[in-house]
Amino acid sequence: MTGAAVCFSVMTLLIRLASAELSPVEIAFFRNLFALLFMLPWLAHVGVAGLRTQHLSRHAVRALVGLGGMLSWFTAIALMPLAQAVALNFTAPLFATAGAALFLHERVGVRRWSAAVIGFLGTLVILRPGVVEVTAVALLPIGAAVCMAAAVLLVKSLSRHDPPGTIVLYMNLFLTPLSLVPALFVWRWPSAQALAWVVGVGVLAATAHVLMTRAYTKADASAVLPFAYTRLPLITLFAYLAFAEVPSPWFWPGAVMIAGAAIYITHREARMARLRRSAGAHGQGASSMQAGAARSVDAVAGVRCSRERAGSRE
Repeated sequence: MTGAAVCFSVMTLLIRLASAELSPVEIAFFRNLFALLFMLPWLAHVGVAGLRTQHLSRHAVRALVGLGGMLSWFTAIALMPLAQAVALNFTAPLFATAGAALFLHERVGVRRWSAAVIGFLGTLVILRPGVVEVTAVALLPIGAAVCMAAAVLLVKSLSRHDPPGTIVLYMNLFLTPLSLVPALFVWRWPSAQALAWVVGVGVLAATAHVLMTRAYTKADASAVLPFAYTRLPLITLFAYLAFAEVPSPWFWPGAVMIAGAAIYITHREARMARLRRSAGAHGQGASSMQAGAARSVDAVAGVRCSRERAGSRE
């Protein structure tokens, strides 16, 4: 997860650099194209097995949702201070919690709802509506977070059936032609420097998604999610060094509220999942004990019947 955070941070920096010459929509297409090309050696290695899935329609929906989030996110990176965009985008787990309750009918308790409220209050601390004008651009990373939350729910579902490489491969297989259509309306051939940046964006994006998906499949989300938030100090440092961007004094309190709420929610979800698994195991154990006791009673009764039949024959 730390490796994924580093890749995402450098990718964000490259997107901002490329946006000086190219439209965010065109950068999104190149990101998907080069990410797909980067995945082809993996596909050649694993063969047809890398394309095997029984959930193609779910992969397509995940790609459509991802495209909406990607276009919003890339536009926000091009137009907003990087650290502020990243902090607001970290509301994705908060929206994922609400989405799990509303659409997946998961039970969300008072603690997680309270954490979500604190996280959204952190968003208000950063945006400060009523004090500072909240523009449509400032809402772009939040819109991207909504799409990313939906994508996270879909990836969680897909990861139960398909390996990480297959999930990332299908995402780029669908996203490349989907993102080409809007890119054609703003097309501009990139210079050699811009081309190098968008190649880097694609390679880093594919690497980051593989690392992130593998992290979620190898460990509880509560154990790895805190490392994803290393993006915030990294991108703050990059933005200062490359563009002399300095966050406002309100930025850090709001960012801490958002990150803390998201980490607590993930920790709480993991704890509840462990309790459910433990309760299920106890239930199965109790059923096995009851079945064993019933078999013992049947065995004793069988022995008694045999003895009675033997006595009657004698």
